[in-house]
Formats: sequence, C-alpha cells, structure tokens
Amino acid sequence: MPINVKISDELVAEAKRYGQVFHRSLPKQIEYWSRIGKIVEDNPELPYSMIKDILLAREESEFEEYKFD
Repeated sequence: MPINVKISDELVAEAKRYGQVFHRSLPKQIEYWSRIGKIVEDNPELPYSMIKDILLAREESEFEEYKFD
C-alpha cells in the first residue's frame, strides 16, 4: 500500500544518485536501503558483504532452476 512520507532533500538526492548507478528507481533504492537497515539491526554481527550475498541469493532462488541437457 503506497503512502506519502516526508524525507530530507539530501536523502532524496543521494538515493537518486545511487539508484542511477544501480539501475533502481528512487522508491526502489530507498526500499533497498530500508531492507538492508532492517537486516543490519536484526543481525548486527553480520557484515554488509554477507547481507548483500544473502539478498542476492534470495533473488536468484526466485528464478526457475536451470536444467542441463
């Protein structure tokens, strides 16, 4: 459910820059940062690189399994 949220101009500008680099829309970039932040708060012992790998693995698991001939 979409809702309006007020955020700083600085955060918007930075999210736009990162979004362009990583080919994400402004809302998707902010959602990504939010998801990372939640995971970090829930698992402070995990390094960022491991969190990123876990998220990538989750995305890959949504695709069909490749069958070798």
